[in-house]
Amino acid sequence: MVPPPSHHTPISRVAISTGGGDAPGLNAVIRAATLAARNRGWDVVGIRDGFNGLLSPDEYPDGGVVELSRRSVRGIVHLGGTILGTTNRGNPIAFPVQRPDGTWEEIDRSHELLDRFAEHGVDALISVGGDGSLAIAHHLHEQAATHDGRPLRVVGVPKTIDNDLEHTTSTFGFDTAVAFASDCIDRLFSTAASHGRVMVVEVMGRYAGWIALNAGTASGAHAILIPEIPYRLGPVADVIVEREEQDAKFSIVVVAEGAIPHDGERSVIGKAVGQAERLGGVGEKVAAELGRLTGKETRVVVLGHLLRGGSPTAFDRLLGLRFGAAAIRALDTGNDGVMVALAPPTVDYVPLADATHRQKLVPLDCDTMHTARDLGISFGDGIPDTT
Repeated sequence: MVPPPSHHTPISRVAISTGGGDAPGLNAVIRAATLAARNRGWDVVGIRDGFNGLLSPDEYPDGGVVELSRRSVRGIVHLGGTILGTTNRGNPIAFPVQRPDGTWEEIDRSHELLDRFAEHGVDALISVGGDGSLAIAHHLHEQAATHDGRPLRVVGVPKTIDNDLEHTTSTFGFDTAVAFASDCIDRLFSTAASHGRVMVVEVMGRYAGWIALNAGTASGAHAILIPEIPYRLGPVADVIVEREEQDAKFSIVVVAEGAIPHDGERSVIGKAVGQAERLGGVGEKVAAELGRLTGKETRVVVLGHLLRGGSPTAFDRLLGLRFGAAAIRALDTGNDGVMVALAPPTVDYVPLADATHRQKLVPLDCDTMHTARDLGISFGDGIPDTT
């Protein structure tokens, strides 16, 4: 745990921001942080759509900053999404601005953002998000140290369905995404068996294969393709053909959106100004090639944003509540520039600088990987087919 400083500035008002992609459990964080802060006599406000409520206040007729009261956070823990809204287009470090000639540039508005926090009397920020949002939080923490004006302390809360953040055992939203993906794969078994088809299921996860690995293994998929293992479809086709010979006329293949063929590139849909690249399309490519290699009828199901929606599981609700309360405890004990992190059986604090240093990828020697291989699941890394 990061030791708290011996002296710290008293807090009277806390701001909460939710940025990046939505995830089940966000509202649990908002409720816990709001109640824990108000129980300490602190005021709490929420920023609309990441930091856009402060950077573009004119776009919000009712105000870009909203008061968070006990009443406003009542009955929201079971709800998906975030009552504050979120965005992946409002990065204050690289804010997209259109030039007079119609082209776009990215500018740093972090000092302006710090001024807006001061104008609203905010002493501390709880930034809830993934690696991008936490990198922004770290930048604001560094800028605040040299910024003239009201001090601002920063605490990050890790949020991503992809579970790809270092220094935390799990992120809320991941359990819900895996549970829903597993349920969808379960349902596809019956239709795949009825028609004797190969079903390819594409799931989210960005550059990490946690969702694909866990949902695929839990549901008994016959092949799982993840970004950590460049895949060949020859070995996957061999599994499908072998199952056919054993009178199992169907197969289920789970593909992470960031999976990469051994001799190709990651499938990218595009990249807009101020946004990360959009992944997708790998499921269609895998299905087409498997159909060619096996002669089997193939179908593709892209779960996409369905994995982000819906009510959070009990695990994600509790984790969100624990993270929200821990963020307030961190501020109360004088911590600054830290991220709350699950370190069972406790919630710990780690420096934001360390939390955003690298992504947490699937270790190829982890127990779930060993289990999947023992079950005979193919990862497309066998001896390539020469046909």
